[in-house]
Amino acid sequence: MDLGAYLSGYADGEGCFCVTFNRSRRHAFGWDIRPSFSVSQNRERAQILELFMRTFGCGSIRPDRSDKTLKYEVRSVPELVKRVVPHFRCNPLLSAKRRDFEVFAEICEMMGRGEHLGRKGFDRIATLASSINPSGKKRYPRIEIKV
Repeated sequence: MDLGAYLSGYADGEGCFCVTFNRSRRHAFGWDIRPSFSVSQNRERAQILELFMRTFGCGSIRPDRSDKTLKYEVRSVPELVKRVVPHFRCNPLLSAKRRDFEVFAEICEMMGRGEHLGRKGFDRIATLASSINPSGKKRYPRIEIKV
């Protein structure tokens, strides 16, 4: 069995590549940027989440209060760049979610290089992030996220 392809196929259906913005007084531009990769599953099928965690060697599993499932999640930018992004580059998604992944990967790599710390990089990331998951609910519309 091709485990990499299996995990990518699973993530294609049940995974999410997300970049959130939270107001922050600690960050230079007043915003904390948080990229994350997650996969949700019912508690009785948690083995797949454990398989993601063992395969990637990072992340955590936690309860998701919104729908009473469990969620495997990776939020560390270095781990996203080192482990998650390369996995999906070697084992590409087949649905339209692939475009979200490509944008997500670009954002993670920019952050890994520290580009989010400069005005130009921050603005580019905010613009890119607004194109991910276009049907999803956003706490802050792109118009509010300004440097």
